[in-house]
Amino acid sequence: MLSVTLQKNKKTYLDYNQWRKQQFIDYSPRDAATIMYLVPWLLCANDPSVPGFVRELDKPFKIFNIDNNRDIVDRESQYKKMFGVHQESFTVRHLPGASDIQGMYTIGSVGTLGQTLHSDCDIWICVDRRHFDDRRLRSLNQKLHRIKGWLDDRVRIPVYFFLMDIEDIRRCDFGAVNFEGSGSAQKNVLKEEFYRTSILICGKIPFWWVAFDPAGPVDYEDVLKSSRRGGFEEYDLIDLGDLELIESGEYFGAALWQLNKSLTHPLKSIIKMLLLKMFLEAPQDELLCRRFRAFVLDAAGDAVPPDPALFTMNEVLRYFAVHGRQDHFAFIRKCFYLCYDLQWMSRKQTRRDETAGLVLKRYGMERRDIFSLNEFSSWGLDRHSEFGGLMFEFVTDIYRDILRIERGLSRDIGPDDLTIIGRKIASSRQVKEGKVPILHLSSDIFNLPALTFGFEGGLWKVFAAHNPPLPVIADEDVVFCLAYAAWNGIFDPLQIRMQPNPTSVTVQEIIDLGRTMRDVFGVYDIARVHFGKFLNEEIVNKMLVVLSAEETRAQTGKVDICVMYKNNWEEIFVRRFPSVEKMHAFFTGDRRVSRRLEMVCTLRRHDKSYDKILGQMTDRIGRMMPPD
Repeated sequence: MLSVTLQKNKKTYLDYNQWRKQQFIDYSPRDAATIMYLVPWLLCANDPSVPGFVRELDKPFKIFNIDNNRDIVDRESQYKKMFGVHQESFTVRHLPGASDIQGMYTIGSVGTLGQTLHSDCDIWICVDRRHFDDRRLRSLNQKLHRIKGWLDDRVRIPVYFFLMDIEDIRRCDFGAVNFEGSGSAQKNVLKEEFYRTSILICGKIPFWWVAFDPAGPVDYEDVLKSSRRGGFEEYDLIDLGDLELIESGEYFGAALWQLNKSLTHPLKSIIKMLLLKMFLEAPQDELLCRRFRAFVLDAAGDAVPPDPALFTMNEVLRYFAVHGRQDHFAFIRKCFYLCYDLQWMSRKQTRRDETAGLVLKRYGMERRDIFSLNEFSSWGLDRHSEFGGLMFEFVTDIYRDILRIERGLSRDIGPDDLTIIGRKIASSRQVKEGKVPILHLSSDIFNLPALTFGFEGGLWKVFAAHNPPLPVIADEDVVFCLAYAAWNGIFDPLQIRMQPNPTSVTVQEIIDLGRTMRDVFGVYDIARVHFGKFLNEEIVNKMLVVLSAEETRAQTGKVDICVMYKNNWEEIFVRRFPSVEKMHAFFTGDRRVSRRLEMVCTLRRHDKSYDKILGQMTDRIGRMMPPD
């Protein structure tokens, strides 16, 4: 095998890798060229005029085999001219010392059908930690950080570097194995994704990719030992370890992590959760990365291109066409269509549309669905909300199925993780008195509608301009309606309107208060909330107190106090009180207030009569907080 098959596999892999690079360039010409050719050169250059310069670096870094990478070498004179490098002696062909960086690899959707305008680019920088002292490792981290800062200002694709030790990759040790980092236990899941989706930017070929024989199974360690005896592995292959099996507990941990992300960014997470559900339901099947490797290395002229995202879509659809509910399967097709940003039956068909059609059209889609999905970016708020609600229900259904599969089978999942995800789901959907409900949207990228506030029949109603008959939210309290818009991210101060009404509330007051709400509480994104907060009991940690002149009667001493507050479970509430005493009694009852409470007080409009009330209220709120 070593003399023939290994060499054949290596050549096939390099052809496949070059095809992936070209795919990346086709989807994003300027940014892809910068990432694949300029970034490796920046890592090896260390000149004051070049981004990433580290003054303390005693000798430059070198990526393995960069001096033989024609795509980079041929561009070097252009790069030196771009940055004004006057060192004639500097060239990647003549870097002193041995190679420090074993390889640079992408992981994820770039260079696949799954790459869209909103994709980012994760890059693994792989090194042998044994050959780095602390000072040199610190310099490499500084260099990566500075290059990233330069890229952030110049390329559309967000780039993230991950400095990886090859021994950690072999052991599948990617940092803390806990729900905070990446799920309860999904070390091998991440490695499976790396082998299935990575592009070799520069450096060594993962040995796993060539340790394959179409004639039958091979023993990875035996082939590795044989290659080392011949010196073959040391030249241009890198041992990052084999991957044959993933325990069910790791799939479950990964599903928890994806469910967390899906609560605010559902589209891509739905696809990944379907994949994990498929793995859990069919543990006897070979790993997807191994199936994909066989597809690439033993394609035998297959008409379907070796695109990891296309291959994954085909496997998921093939499985759920047989094992899924019919209504679910129709929804899965729509999710793939949107996730891969397709536009069938439009005037101009792209290569992306043609490529996806090789698989997706096998399973059929209704013409009316295609035309509707083609208008996804211009959908109104009501359609995004309806489809987003379906996504949320669908992803929680997937989670329930996964939980049923996993229950009682794994000892790797701690009870804390189940508590966390349970409370996160409850925070997103549970109805409580005074709680601002969550607007589940199908995408976080769409044109915000103009919102019109109106008052009729004792209710404040907020309408989206595209669909006036149906209110987005309706409530007796205008502050509650505004809190709904601000917290759910649909408040745009430049697009707020108001219908003539008998109240004293003005449109400028609504705009000013909405801005304050957004500044104090931000926008709902539960996926970003520290997981540890969901293991603590509910506690109020932020408060916005709005003193309104609308119902005040200064001569009687009555006031109108509206309180918007948030707890540590990322829930927002709005309550109204007729007096400072009533408010104090409410928050000193069965509700715990953090001693680090962040509080902001605001007047709907300036009124000197409130100065005394404000002082009383501040004193009362101070007494609500528990002592240190």
